[in-house]
Formats: sequence, C-alpha cells, structure tokens
Amino acid sequence: MKYLITGGAGFIGSHLADRLAERGDEVVLLDDLSTGKLDNVQHLLDAGSADLVEGCVTDLALVEDLIGAADRCFHLASAVGVQLIVDTPLESMQRNTRGMEAVIEAAAGAGVRLLVASSSEIYGKSSATLHEDSDRVLGSPSLARWTYANAKVHGEMLAYGYAKQRGAENIVVRLFNTVGPRQTGRYGMVLPRFVRQALAGEEITVYGDGRQSRCFTHVCDSIEALLQLIDCEGAIGHPFNVGRHSEVTIQELAERVVRMTGSSSRISHTPYEQAYGEGFEELGRRRPDTSRIEELIGWRARLSIEAAISDVIDHQREAAALAA
Repeated sequence: MKYLITGGAGFIGSHLADRLAERGDEVVLLDDLSTGKLDNVQHLLDAGSADLVEGCVTDLALVEDLIGAADRCFHLASAVGVQLIVDTPLESMQRNTRGMEAVIEAAAGAGVRLLVASSSEIYGKSSATLHEDSDRVLGSPSLARWTYANAKVHGEMLAYGYAKQRGAENIVVRLFNTVGPRQTGRYGMVLPRFVRQALAGEEITVYGDGRQSRCFTHVCDSIEALLQLIDCEGAIGHPFNVGRHSEVTIQELAERVVRMTGSSSRISHTPYEQAYGEGFEELGRRRPDTSRIEELIGWRARLSIEAAISDVIDHQREAAALAA
C-alpha cells in the first residue's frame, strides 16, 4: 500500500511513518516543517523508506497530486499546542480549517480512504467521561482557548458531510493527550516541558494548582489505533475516541517526572493568567469513553504513563548527548 501522511515530520506522523515503513509499505510525507522536524524522519529518508515533500496542506493542487497517487491518507497536519493556539489564534484557525478542507476534498475526489486526526479538545469544558456522542460545552468564541476546538469540529463536520453525501471513506479519530518521544514542549505540551526542566535542574512549572487531570496515551498505543481503524470497513463515517482510561493530575505528573529523572528540581505553580494571558480557561478533567473502538476492533491502550515518561526521558537525554 502507498500511504500519504500529512504532517508526516511531526511527533505522531513520524512514529506512524516508522510503523508503516517497518511493514514494507510505501510512505510519502507532506510537511511544511513549521512545527515538524526533519530530524524526526531523517533516518527514514536516509534508508529510502519514505519520501518527504516539503509543502503545505493548504496548497490544494499539491494535495490533489499527492493524494491522487496514494492508496490511503492519514491527515495529521495541524497547528497544535495550547501556547501556539493562544499566541496565534488567527493563523492556527486558518491553517487548520483550510488544510482540512483541501485534504478532505482531494481525498473524496480521488476516492482515497482518509483518516482525519481530531482532538479531545472538541469536547470543550465537559468534565464527565466522554463518549463520542457527548455534548460539547465551549466558552466564548472571543477566547483563543477555543480556536483549536472549533477548527477541529469544522474538520469533523466536513468529514461526516462528505461521507454521507458523497460516499467518501472518511474516519475521524479524537486523540486524548498523546505523549512520547519526539514530542516538543515548545508549544505548551506538558510532559516534554516537565522532563526538559527536570533534566536541566530547573524549576518545574505547573500551571494552576495542579489538580487538573488528564489521561495520557503513549504514542505507540495511538499509532496502533490509527493503523487498525483505517483498515476497518466498519469505522468509515464514524468518530472514535483514542486514549487511556486512567487519570493523573498535573501535580502528580510533575512529581513522577522528578522521581524518574532523579532530579533535584522543585515544583512551582504559575497562575494561568501569567502563563497564557487574561481570560484563559483551563479544564478540570478529561477522560475518554473508548467502548466504541474496543467493541469494533478490540483496541485498548496498553502502555502506562510511566512507560511514556521513561521514553521521553531517554529521548531527551539522547538528544542532549548528540548535541554536546
């Protein structure tokens, strides 16, 4: 099979490319390298296991050419990360919505099966265990916090519309806090930021009181879900939550990072307003109901948060050693 991965040089895209290459599939990566990194996929390029096309998913002509030559497509390209969204809400909205429109339209026109990566952010402030059909509770549209959520919902609705009216083979996956090696803390991702601070002996900065909780999913588990879903006929036209059930507070996450790195860093707390600006709204908890994907393909997250922390620590230590 020939696969196109948009955002293929990014954190999740590069891990997906690794798995496809291991299987012997042909892999083409589309990435403008604005947030993705060449280092993430250089080993695949050197081995001839993947081809990289440097370009943007908003370029409809380019996207049409690449999707038209593929058997299937994973759409992972996205402006992501709380810090990036808050700092550049307009650019983030435009890149996400226009890119989604181009990819969905091109895939439908070429008759190529498409898996669209969405996010748990679409649920907004809902704090119950979240099923795919749960109601969404969002804050004011004037707050940048909700830019990403609305952009992702726009993409989902396009995917469902094309599937229903034009028979497009679209699948939507809502990822819950995927973490692991190659993830950067540059745009607000909490685990790599904590690990970097701990390894440097810096203060580990927890935003808010640290009692907010998340369900962190190892990237290897998320990748297995994506691979199984795109091959499943019963998944077409539906959304699926992908995440772990077990929750950890951000305070607990920081404490585990300190313990597992052997760091002497102390943990400090920074108000949300200081970190992200006035009016920022944080979420208390977000836990996925994954019964739909479990019943359809038998997928469940297997790897622990400790495994994810350990892998991020190893990755950052290796990167630091290479840079020295």
